[in-house]
Amino acid sequence: MVSAAPLAPQATLAFVESPVQLLNVLEWAYSDVQRARRAGGPAATALQDLTVVVLSPHDPMTRGQLRRMAELARDEGVIVRWEDARGGAGAPIKTIGGLRGPLRRAARIVIGDPFSRYVQLLLTLTRAKDLVVVDDGTATMEFISQLAKGEPLVRWHRRGSHGPRDLVFAPVSATARRRLTPGDKRRVEVFSSMPVEPPAGVTITANDFAWTRARFGPPRLTGGTDLVGTSLVETGVVDLERYLEAVGSLTRAHGATRYFAHRRESTEKLSRIAHEVGLEIVRPDLPLELIARRGPIGHTIVSFPSTVVHTLPLALVGTGVEVAVCDVDPAWLTSNASPRAQGFLSGVTGTARDVRRLNSGPTAGSPPPRDAAPPRDPAPPANPGPPAAPVAAS
Repeated sequence: MVSAAPLAPQATLAFVESPVQLLNVLEWAYSDVQRARRAGGPAATALQDLTVVVLSPHDPMTRGQLRRMAELARDEGVIVRWEDARGGAGAPIKTIGGLRGPLRRAARIVIGDPFSRYVQLLLTLTRAKDLVVVDDGTATMEFISQLAKGEPLVRWHRRGSHGPRDLVFAPVSATARRRLTPGDKRRVEVFSSMPVEPPAGVTITANDFAWTRARFGPPRLTGGTDLVGTSLVETGVVDLERYLEAVGSLTRAHGATRYFAHRRESTEKLSRIAHEVGLEIVRPDLPLELIARRGPIGHTIVSFPSTVVHTLPLALVGTGVEVAVCDVDPAWLTSNASPRAQGFLSGVTGTARDVRRLNSGPTAGSPPPRDAAPPRDPAPPANPGPPAAPVAAS
């Protein structure tokens, strides 16, 4: 379904493809309003003047979370334009054709994923001189690094970009990269909660999750421990069996009871975690920052290297929740993992603030640590269940 929502006359146009991107667009808009008010300028209307274009993906879990986030955005007065941008062979052409006019008129463009080919293609059509990149998780760290070094934009977990499609798309990617490079007539801002060093000419604005903290919580704490899942197996970085061993070790060591699944984790993997480890599988219908802020949430949250080790301490500041991160052992990596994977993941954990560092845990067959919680009786098999039913969005 394609929404025919009009473009706001002030023409700040944002493109998002994931729930986290949409959350961070709301955080950026809220921050922009607060900055205008502190500066004593004219009445700020950034939220009302913002149009968010959702380039809907195929994944049903992601679509469900995006629809819920779209509801929250509309509640804030934001115009949301939903595009089934991948709904068939002709969908991309129809979507790009419908966005050509708004792109030409937009004074400011906000994007959540500079690595997205869809977004890169759209950037070649805009005349906007004001570009903002909001966090798409830890990928922002890689984007800043590549931008500073003048390198092609390539996701950190990919081995390379030398296939036929990559070669055909290379000119588009190069043009998009030039659009994201600041100049005399082009301003580039990165709105991020990640620890990044700005390249020359790029403005970095800190995302402290002020909108999330203003709208939700503080949460009720359960007193237990929750584990946060990752899609490192699904992206081919970490071996499945090693990952399951690590989840089991962390569960025994910290007495965890719930496992918050990443939206890209497979049902088969989650079923094994439920059956073999005995954890209750929770499939959130919103980004974890909002779920944790609304509660109930564990007194301790344990995660593998991921975005949440940077964002949760900000969203949960002052609540008493402790966030801990477990390093990825190099032995867990698959033979197909990018040569950059280990260094990137180490950087994610090493730069995280206000978190407790954990070892990668005992290997399979090793006894639990002395201070580990006693083993629990196996829980009845938990049903990961289908994705949350999408909420209608126009």
